[in-house]
Amino acid sequence: MSQHPIPSNDEMYRAILARDSSYEGIFITAVKTTGIFCRPSCPAKKPHRENVEFFSTPLEAMQQGYRACKRCTPLQPNGDTPPAIRDLLQTLGAQPTGRLRDHDLRQRGMDPSWVRRWFKRNYGVTFHAYQRALNLGQALQHLGIGADVTTTAFDNGYESLSGFQEAIRQFTGRSPSENRDTVVVYLSRVLTPLGPMLAGATQDGVCLLEFMDRRMLRTQLVRLVDRWNCAFAPGTAAASAQLKEELAAYFSGGLQAFSVPLITEGTAFQEQVWEELRGIPYGQTWSYRRLARRLGKPNAARAVGRANGDNRIAIIIPCHRLIGSHGSLTGYGGGLWRKRWLLRNEGTKFGYEETEVTHLKLSPEIAS
Repeated sequence: MSQHPIPSNDEMYRAILARDSSYEGIFITAVKTTGIFCRPSCPAKKPHRENVEFFSTPLEAMQQGYRACKRCTPLQPNGDTPPAIRDLLQTLGAQPTGRLRDHDLRQRGMDPSWVRRWFKRNYGVTFHAYQRALNLGQALQHLGIGADVTTTAFDNGYESLSGFQEAIRQFTGRSPSENRDTVVVYLSRVLTPLGPMLAGATQDGVCLLEFMDRRMLRTQLVRLVDRWNCAFAPGTAAASAQLKEELAAYFSGGLQAFSVPLITEGTAFQEQVWEELRGIPYGQTWSYRRLARRLGKPNAARAVGRANGDNRIAIIIPCHRLIGSHGSLTGYGGGLWRKRWLLRNEGTKFGYEETEVTHLKLSPEIAS
C-alpha cells in the first residue's frame, strides 16, 4: 500500500464513470457526501465531480477519515479469491475426477448461483464447465503418456466410452485417439497489485501471462490454439509455482530478472523482438526505433510496435519498457497507467512529459 503517482483528476473521474477495472490498484475514489472510499470499478451510483477525492492508496483515504465501501471491498486485494472458493478449488485439485453438484455446494453452505457467477466472472465459464475442463485436461494428459482410450475414460469418471469420446471431441474438436500429441496449457489466476493476471503454462514452461481485463486476451488464446494446436484446462504445471513466486518478488522490488522457463511460439520476427525486449535492463527504457536498429532493420519501428503489442507474456518479456523515440510514454495493452506503475516500480527515471493517449490503444508515436 505504498504511495505511487496517480493519473490526473479528470482521467480518474472518467475511469470511475466507465467503471474501468484496468485502473484497479492505481487509485482510490473517496466520496465526501458519504464518507466512503471505493475501487475505480465500484458498481455503486457515481457521485458528482465536486464530491469526489482521489487517493493513491486505501491507507491515505482512511487517514482522512473515510471508511471502506462494503460493496466493492477496496481493502481486499483486487481479484482476491474468497476463502470458500479457495477451499472448493483445493477439493477439485485433490479430486479432479470428482463432480460436485449444486446439492454438494449447498451442503458446504454455498449458494450455487453465487458460485456460478464467481467462476463466470473470474474464469469465463460456469463452475460446472470448469469442473468438466479440469477433468478433460487430466484425461488429455493421460492420453499423452500412452494410456488407452477406454481406461482413460473410466478412470476419469465417465460411465460410457461414447460419452467420453463426445466430451473430448467437443473440448478439442478431435477424437481421443487424435489427441495423443495435444499440448495441454494449464490456466490459473495470479493476483498482482495491478489486478489479476491469467497465466498459462505447460510442463515445459510459461506461454501466457496477461492481465485478465485486457481486451486482446481472448485473441491471444485463439492464436495459441491456431499456432500450437493446444487445449486449455484449469490447473497448474511445473512452471506455475515458480512464476507466482517470481512475480511476487518482482512486485515487492526484490527481483529484477526472471528465470522461469518461457515458451514464446511466434513468427521469426516476433521471436527476435521478444528476445531483444528481454535484453532491456531493469529500470531502463528503449525506443521502438532503437530496438529496430538493434535488429538491423532501422525502418521497422512500426513492425516492432506490432510485435511488441502481440507479446503474450507480459512483464517477464518487458514490453512496458518500450517508449516513443521522443521520450513519450506510449500506450500499453494492459492500460497506460499500468505501464507507468511498472516503470515507476522498477525505479525508471522520467524526464519527459507523458503523452495523453486513449487508455487501451497503442499510440501512433511508435513510428517516430
